[in-house]
Amino acid sequence: MRAACFKLSKGVITISNHWNWYIEFADSHAGCFFAIKRYIYSGRTPYQQVEIVDTESYGRVLILDGKVQSAAFDEYIYHEALIHPAMTLHPGPRRVLLIGGGEGAGLRELLRHPQVEEITMVDIDKQVVELCREHLEEWHRGAFDDARVRLLFMDARRYLEETEEQFDIIISDLTDPSAAGPSYLLFTRQFYETAKKRLTPGGILTVQGGGLSLDYMQIHGALRNTLGRVFKIRRSYHTHIPSFDSEWSFIIASDLHDPLALDREKVDQRLKALADQLKFYDGETHEGLFRLPKNIRRLLSENLAVIDDENPVAVY
Repeated sequence: MRAACFKLSKGVITISNHWNWYIEFADSHAGCFFAIKRYIYSGRTPYQQVEIVDTESYGRVLILDGKVQSAAFDEYIYHEALIHPAMTLHPGPRRVLLIGGGEGAGLRELLRHPQVEEITMVDIDKQVVELCREHLEEWHRGAFDDARVRLLFMDARRYLEETEEQFDIIISDLTDPSAAGPSYLLFTRQFYETAKKRLTPGGILTVQGGGLSLDYMQIHGALRNTLGRVFKIRRSYHTHIPSFDSEWSFIIASDLHDPLALDREKVDQRLKALADQLKFYDGETHEGLFRLPKNIRRLLSENLAVIDDENPVAVY
């Protein structure tokens, strides 16, 4: 990815040598952009293109294959939404598997829960993790070095197929499934069936489910349907992530635990020991996360697609 150089004047794009802009395309006709102050790192690993930049609007930003993954300004919204609903819903999560999550912020949030005894993090791209360890300390805050954390650098699907370990919670924090990316076959029915075998009875799986724009909605709907083929309960939830310029979605799945059964009082009671550490998630937020607007509910109800190995899905 190379940043285009331009500035806006009365809505007209003109070339300028004084501005560096990051542009992320939602599709071939639309996108968003923001100004870059300086590049911290730019290069390619064996798996993906990596940029770490400082921006005017969002502070430091991690970009993989041309898509924003985390920004200092609002990463806590994404990571608290990803981690804490499942951790709050499960009555006693001791062993957790985190798939992806190279920034270390997911580890940071998991480690807030005192009952957690062991976290296994599986990420295929060791170089990204090392770059984040070096340049994104504000994200991980030393979480990679916690004694409860075990890091494995390998393909997550192969790991789940080969291991006999069991987990109370599995969190899938993968990049979007692009055809050329490393997570292309980690969103299929077969993958989720394999993941379910590694869950303890009553275990919970959470996945990041992509944006809820009209273009991404089909992917989220297909993910939701696919998880519904594997688990008895699957619930979509969402929140706005400013640096993504999008309403972002997640899906929580289980055969036993339903997040809609938790009201704000129960959530706040279960979070009592760490409530002061959280900036985004609490009981009132929990109830709002799982309230989908009518138009989104309608679009999801009309989507019948299921993702499998023979028919995978890819984002633009």
